[in-house]
Amino acid sequence: MSITATMVKELRDVSGAGMMDAKKALTETNGDMEAAVDWLRTKGLAKAAKKSGRTAAEGLVGVAVRGGVGVAVEVNSETDFVARNSDFQEIVRAIAQVATGCADIEALKGAKLGDKTVEEAVTEKIVTIGENLHLRRMIAVEGDTVASYVHNAVADNLGKIGVLVALKGADNGIGKQIAMHVAATAPASLSEKDLDPAVIEREKNVLTEQARESGKPEAVIEKMIVGRMQKFYEEVTLLNQKFVINPDTTVGQAAKEAGVEVVAFARLAVGEGVEKETEDFAAEVAKTAGR
Repeated sequence: MSITATMVKELRDVSGAGMMDAKKALTETNGDMEAAVDWLRTKGLAKAAKKSGRTAAEGLVGVAVRGGVGVAVEVNSETDFVARNSDFQEIVRAIAQVATGCADIEALKGAKLGDKTVEEAVTEKIVTIGENLHLRRMIAVEGDTVASYVHNAVADNLGKIGVLVALKGADNGIGKQIAMHVAATAPASLSEKDLDPAVIEREKNVLTEQARESGKPEAVIEKMIVGRMQKFYEEVTLLNQKFVINPDTTVGQAAKEAGVEVVAFARLAVGEGVEKETEDFAAEVAKTAGR
């Protein structure tokens, strides 16, 4: 398979590896991007421990809390300029409020927003705003109390990253602190029990190959993997992460000391995992000139 400069750049962006190392990794893995990341990690050449979603779409995340239910919705637009439009902000905020009574995204699309469904209201805004809009995601959490936090807020409960933290027990302020932590660290799951088995298996495979590179006996490698997997859980699971507010304790311990239990969390970032088409400036100018 031919390895292109674009592929090399993408791998470099994801892994932090050098150009020649990235090209070699892609060559060794026949252009498989995920396998190439693992190859680099095995060789100790990747700076990133995991591949994060690339943010390319624009728009806003809106959050709303009603009683023990918290929701976050993502509505995409074509440009960031629209995210600063008061009409767009108004509909995202209204959709988030409606979502507190909906089970999922399909129910939300069919729910009433005034005399129209949410889906019809979004379509109507496309006409008035002049850009394509898309109600992309909704996520909800439930608990005795729910705390919310919006990062890069453009208005109340609207911004680029929306976080919800559901607690068992009465929140005394710890909920928002944990929500801010989630915004900063983007944990993969609440605890190791909730982590995708495929993610665990992949990490074990990479760590095992790394350990074998050292030439140590299999018995020693097995013990090494146990310790390294524990460190991995401490990095990617919320309850085991070092609390950004107080790194001397974990999030789980901080919650316990505050008299609550974290039962769920949600984090939505605008455009996460969506890649929009890009065009170099020269090509754009040429197209405009009709060449």
